[in-house]
Amino acid sequence: MSLERINPGELSPPTGFSHAVSATGGRLVFLAGQTALDGSGKVVGTTFPEQFERALANLLTALAAAGGAPVDLARVTVYATDVAAYREHAAELGRVWRRLAGRDYPAMAVIGVVRLWDDQALVELDGIAVLP
Repeated sequence: MSLERINPGELSPPTGFSHAVSATGGRLVFLAGQTALDGSGKVVGTTFPEQFERALANLLTALAAAGGAPVDLARVTVYATDVAAYREHAAELGRVWRRLAGRDYPAMAVIGVVRLWDDQALVELDGIAVLP
């Protein structure tokens, strides 16, 4: 299995994402949306960065349980109840991403939503991974 991250020079330089990711071979793993829920089902963290870190950790836990690693992520979608907060904390979120998932960025999108399943949730992440 191999993932090729494609960033054409004609497009603006990507920061914290890849413009395209091509996958060859392997097994697809579809990762359900993860919020900042702890093991008992309670939302933890009150700030966007705190909840982003927990949601990403939960996504990576599901990926690891399927036999994958962060480098296997081909696509991640971020659903934010406040896109302005995402932008405001982008540098900190980038540091969280690099600490937990490294520097191999998947194709990504951030989508503003009115609310998530749990009223206290500020952010949700889902993804697609390609495992060997």
